[in-house]
Amino acid sequence: MEMQRTKNMTEGKPFSLILTFALPLMAGNVFQQLYTVVDTMVVGKHLGVSALAALGAADWMNWMMLGIVQGFTQGFGILMAQEFGAGQYERLKKVIGGSAVLALLSALLLVALGQLSITPVLGLLQTPGDILGDTSLYLRIMFAGIPIMMAYNLFACILRSLGDGRTPLHAMVVASLTNIALDLLFVMVFQWGIPGAAVATLIAQLVSSLYCLRHILRLELFKLCFGDFRLGKALCGKLLLLGFPMAFQNCIIAVGGMIVQFVVNGFGVIFIAGYTATNKLYGMLEIAATSYGYAMITYVGQNLGAGKSSRIRQGMRSAVAIAIATSVAIALVMLVFGKPILGCFISGTPEEAAVAMDAAYAYLAILSLCLPILYILHVTRSAIQGMGNTLLPMASGIAEFVMRTAIALLLPLVIQETGIYIAEVAAWAGADLVLVISYFALARKLPADA
Repeated sequence: MEMQRTKNMTEGKPFSLILTFALPLMAGNVFQQLYTVVDTMVVGKHLGVSALAALGAADWMNWMMLGIVQGFTQGFGILMAQEFGAGQYERLKKVIGGSAVLALLSALLLVALGQLSITPVLGLLQTPGDILGDTSLYLRIMFAGIPIMMAYNLFACILRSLGDGRTPLHAMVVASLTNIALDLLFVMVFQWGIPGAAVATLIAQLVSSLYCLRHILRLELFKLCFGDFRLGKALCGKLLLLGFPMAFQNCIIAVGGMIVQFVVNGFGVIFIAGYTATNKLYGMLEIAATSYGYAMITYVGQNLGAGKSSRIRQGMRSAVAIAIATSVAIALVMLVFGKPILGCFISGTPEEAAVAMDAAYAYLAILSLCLPILYILHVTRSAIQGMGNTLLPMASGIAEFVMRTAIALLLPLVIQETGIYIAEVAAWAGADLVLVISYFALARKLPADA
């Protein structure tokens, strides 16, 4: 029965609950990143350094739209987890229906804004002329698919909020295999170039969306009726109060990333290619952190809804321990095997490949050594969000923006490319400062156990 896939996280040992919930999410994120990585490998190896740089120049604009989508859906998921933890299933159905309406309206608005912003933003970023056309075309295709992106993220958030981490995993496995097959077909057989990689990604996301939807429709306890999709003023306000700050947080982080991209573009196409290769691995570095974050939103949300504040503190201690141990293990792997992995992305003449590799590995080494900072960021931010507070995480996003842009604009004047690498770590540290202080302040105010 489909209800067996939901998980009540208000009972049992926090350590094992968080870890077992995060593991399938982690595996799902591996497959999600896999098809991004395969895109990059196919483009970098088959189409060359300029095509790889074109993908890299699109990264932050693409991430901004994805971040806005994820921010809204994760915000909606907080309220779902709280209602599920409280056992308020009728209210939960209305939250799911209202979230679906807001998600659809948001997606249509983002498609229009995305298409209008591509040309002026790429111009402001001084994207090199020899990659401008490919970058613009890739973004136009990806932004046209925002409703598909929104559908997957909403459906996955619904399932995660109910404690189901396995279905999103299975969806990502199917999507990843679909994307790999279509990448090889569209780019290498049909010779569609960068547009082929974009179309393959969107079709794969559609497959994962339909897979999740199929399982949601089979959850008998949450069969929705037409009335559940009526968006009342109070519910709309509550959902937007949770979702908008998270979307804005991701948006402001992405704007900071685009400013960094502006600085990166000034170092030329070969450096952009090396920087892009590591940025694609960044997603792999962050996989476990993101998964622990999703687990904490669900865990904290359910326990807050059930009135079990002491379990929130216990869960936080367990999550931090798990996160630090994981980040150290991943860092060691990347430091030892980083160069062969990066070599899968980089092609060109021996001279071009060597320069791109030097830039890529230097960046990867700095990120890997500082990875525990990123993992603490994800766990702490998600715990605060699970408590229903999305304004303080938004403040951490502003801190990220300030640190990332200030360092990226100033340090390269003194230490060249290394300043760009340090900017990312400085952004994590700035966010951590805000989040750790905020968490302890909020934890002290939690009510006594019901």
